[in-house]
Amino acid sequence: MTIEPVDALRRIAFLLERSRAESRRVEAYRNAAKVLLPLGEEEVRRRAQDGTLTELSGIGPSTSAVIAQAVAGQVPDKLAELEAAATGPLAEGGRELRALLRGDLHTHSDWSDGGSPIEEMVASALELGHDYLALTDHSPRLTVAHGLTAARLRRQLAVVDAVNAHVGDAFRLLKGIEVDILDDGGLDQEPALLAELDVRVASVHSKLRMDKEAMTRRMVAAVRNPLTNVLGHCTGRRVMPRRGDRAARSGSAMRPESEFDAEAVFAACAETGTAVEINSRPERQDPPGRLLRLAVDAGCLFALSTDAHAPGQLDFLDYGCERAERHGVPPERVVNTWPLERLLAWADPDASP
Repeated sequence: MTIEPVDALRRIAFLLERSRAESRRVEAYRNAAKVLLPLGEEEVRRRAQDGTLTELSGIGPSTSAVIAQAVAGQVPDKLAELEAAATGPLAEGGRELRALLRGDLHTHSDWSDGGSPIEEMVASALELGHDYLALTDHSPRLTVAHGLTAARLRRQLAVVDAVNAHVGDAFRLLKGIEVDILDDGGLDQEPALLAELDVRVASVHSKLRMDKEAMTRRMVAAVRNPLTNVLGHCTGRRVMPRRGDRAARSGSAMRPESEFDAEAVFAACAETGTAVEINSRPERQDPPGRLLRLAVDAGCLFALSTDAHAPGQLDFLDYGCERAERHGVPPERVVNTWPLERLLAWADPDASP
């Protein structure tokens, strides 16, 4: 088996992201791939043979070894090591539900706080067999995550159109957003612009320790907004230190759950047809099991998503599927098991719940 140097570097980065490796390790391989892209095949081969790859800014000893082995027609040692150790299921259980999933409704790109361009996220989604992927970068209030102003979001929508024109009919990149839920339950983006999108995930990112009654009012108001399709990571908790994306550099640590009346919030979700997100990030595992079972009993729909900030994290669906299965989530109520046409009809803000 032979592999092109750029493909080898990207595959290594994907497998490292999947394994929750530190961002700096992943970026070494992704940056090396970017350095190679503008170079001709002959120059790459010559430098590999001459031992001058490391003279290029962004190519170090580890990445140059991968390139040289790929140029020589070999499977790079680093790639072979990761393929052997890091390609099996990430969690035991949930395999039947994982096979039913058609896409992912919560992902980020380097337009906000993700680590990779839109095109790389799409390429990985295609490799995983997705039918669709929602691009849900942050809204303007979340400045720490480089949230998108209305003007930037409009520019992104044009990029989404271009990507869809390129990939054809077998896959759809959905126009989406992870919109902040404001203190009063409003949504942090122009309503008319939100209405243009395919999917809207609404999440609390600020004042997570708000008084229980106020937080309940805030969340119920957001859920009842016809523009809200998915209630994202509802408790905001973090059960382990965050690794594997740019936000890890801020030293994010564990975080307790927000307090709210879950019965009232999930009743509103069930009434309006708003899906409760099963956030598959291992550091979130949100909602916790007791609330997941409560949402099942309330009759809620669910969106089983990764909240991926890098291509390799798109495989985190394994974690969410295992938890969903363990806590009795009916697969038919997971909206991203649905075909695209049904999903879009459900997400249409003018549709009845």
